[in-house]
Amino acid sequence: MPIFEYVCNDCGKNFELLVRQSTIIECPACNSKTLEKQLSVFAATNGETVSRRDVPVAACGSCGDPRGPGACSMN
Repeated sequence: MPIFEYVCNDCGKNFELLVRQSTIIECPACNSKTLEKQLSVFAATNGETVSRRDVPVAACGSCGDPRGPGACSMN
């Protein structure tokens, strides 16, 4: 059962949701179903708090490949 991250297009709340087949996907704050699925960022830290904003993103802005900007592009 995967955990997905969403942002609500109506109220702007960010949240995670454990999704099963029977899960109704809606915002826990306003019950809206107009949501946008976000990319999950996995990170190892040395005990410090890390925000998604602190994680570098590739030039295309979608994958965050650790090899650097544009590394995932097809050449």
